[in-house]
Amino acid sequence: MVGGIAGAGVAAIIIAAAAIVQPWEGRELKAYRDIVGVLTICDGDTNNVRPGQVATNAECDARLYANLTRYRAELRKCLVADLPVKTEAAFVSWVYNVGWGAACHGGAGGRPAQVVLKANAGDLAGACDALLAWTRRAAAWCRGWPTAAPPSAGIASP
Repeated sequence: MVGGIAGAGVAAIIIAAAAIVQPWEGRELKAYRDIVGVLTICDGDTNNVRPGQVATNAECDARLYANLTRYRAELRKCLVADLPVKTEAAFVSWVYNVGWGAACHGGAGGRPAQVVLKANAGDLAGACDALLAWTRRAAAWCRGWPTAAPPSAGIASP
């Protein structure tokens, strides 16, 4: 029964993360190039996208949930802190946007990013504040993150 409970917890995290990601990313059924020129489709998905590719809403939903599940698993390799569902969902949405490499190895000396280090140290408020440092990339506003505090800032609060 414990595995079922754990599985239900993961499902809740993924569903909550999708609720954060979808409004900010926006859904595009036809492939396009994002602000840094990367081919993107659906809800900001950059994995296995071909020029001219078209997806259905059902395909986009499947891609999003599969990606969030994978990104959570990768994040959990460096994020060892026990987190409330809403907090972990906010972190998964962040990793969806920046990539698990940036989360787990993007800090000084290849260490985890400050978001992860602070969470692992038990400083959830500091970790959530550190999310705001990721609102810009290539000196431009990033689709997927607002210019002010993202909804994850409230969701991630302890």
